[in-house]
Amino acid sequence: MHIYVDADASPVQKDVIEIAKIYRLPVVLVKSYAHFSHDVTDTHVETIYVDATKEATDFEIVKRVKKDDLVITQDYGLASLCLPKGCHVLHHKGFLYTERNISSLLASRHASAKARRAGYKTKGPRRSTEEERERFRFLLKKVIEHHFDKDL
Repeated sequence: MHIYVDADASPVQKDVIEIAKIYRLPVVLVKSYAHFSHDVTDTHVETIYVDATKEATDFEIVKRVKKDDLVITQDYGLASLCLPKGCHVLHHKGFLYTERNISSLLASRHASAKARRAGYKTKGPRRSTEEERERFRFLLKKVIEHHFDKDL
């Protein structure tokens, strides 16, 4: 299992790196060159930089992921592309994307985009709360442990 993070705007990168280290799992941060950093990361963390074009990060993650990999993203479109590949996909607010909820999430995103094109103002995502961060950390550990239990 590898953990891929859609890292351009992910508020949980440090949490993912910390938890992955405990379980000895490799982490791949995928981000655009617009978010380049000279920061040194742990040896279990690889950072891949891609063009700053709109979907470059998503395409790079989809190209690399395999069955049972874990993807962390807030992008419903990316989640919808990773699910059919057999990946576990988590949102940083602490919920799991599934085949059951992805259609309604995509429909909601489409309705919001349509409203914006028509001139309506829509609210952007609100800041993550500490409760959501804890829920994310709990869910991340649960998915990882389930993966290891399955392998036994």
